[in-house]
Amino acid sequence: MQREVSGEHATSRIGIVLSSGGVRGVYAHTGFMQTIQGLGISITASAGCSAGALVGGFIASGTPLEDWVLTLAGITSRAFWTPDTLQRFLWKMTARRGRGYTGLSDTRAALQFTRNNLAVETFDECRYPFHVLAVNLGTGRKTVFSEGKLATCMTASAAMPILYEPVRIDGEYYCDGALIDFAPTDAICCRHQLDAVIVHHVSQHYSAHSDLDTALGEPWAMLEIINRLTFRERPWYLTDERLSMQHCPCGCGAIVIVLQPSLPPMRWPSTRDGDQARRRAREQAEALLQPYLYMLSDPRKLLPASGKTVAHPASGCGTNDSH
Repeated sequence: MQREVSGEHATSRIGIVLSSGGVRGVYAHTGFMQTIQGLGISITASAGCSAGALVGGFIASGTPLEDWVLTLAGITSRAFWTPDTLQRFLWKMTARRGRGYTGLSDTRAALQFTRNNLAVETFDECRYPFHVLAVNLGTGRKTVFSEGKLATCMTASAAMPILYEPVRIDGEYYCDGALIDFAPTDAICCRHQLDAVIVHHVSQHYSAHSDLDTALGEPWAMLEIINRLTFRERPWYLTDERLSMQHCPCGCGAIVIVLQPSLPPMRWPSTRDGDQARRRAREQAEALLQPYLYMLSDPRKLLPASGKTVAHPASGCGTNDSH
């Protein structure tokens, strides 16, 4: 059954897609969702990947945004990051020769934190349809979850390889969806007959040699390598503008609105400066969306989207498994 949140733009069908983005993305997406709520934009459906899966899931489940902001303000890395001690790591790598060792941290703490901050347990109980992107390790294909246990699928979507053990769901192993697609617009756009999709993109993008020597000299240099391999491709929907609009590549006529805020850097797994990222994302989203707010009453006719449509193998309809 289709569900919508009542609001000023209830006559138009608007979807929200939240990208990957690490710890910084969790804070930034929270600020963005504060803007969406403050502007009275009604959500018809939403989707998220990694950090976006977490924030999107909490809000879709019915967790009051004000409560989540308070929780986030007091969070420390121990709530989601519990790596092995050096002694245990060395024992596993020597005595056991790495057998069965699939990540520096298990996901038990992250999974429990996710459960604790959800208002409901399953996708079907959400206020509106919600979809989560993960990668099936067995097939290598992206999988979009829209049914079952929220916490498990959300955690799987954020389980970056090497950092975390993969998450097992129905006998299959899943990990971070950002390995394939930063922001799964195709999960909701045509499926829910949307008039507009607002993408909040906060994933980092690296040029070939930008400050690489400096970055590799910083703590956790291994994560810098992982990040650069993961975020090496530029998503089809990005331009050089902070806000851009174009037609959905699936040909459904929906307008894809992309926000790409300028945010302070944050290094894994620190939560320091997180509130600054949240506030800056909120302020920028409000400044960017406010001039177009009245046009969201009829996006297909009023929004000034470019005529360009872009085909991309990870973003067209019918290119992923669905659960």
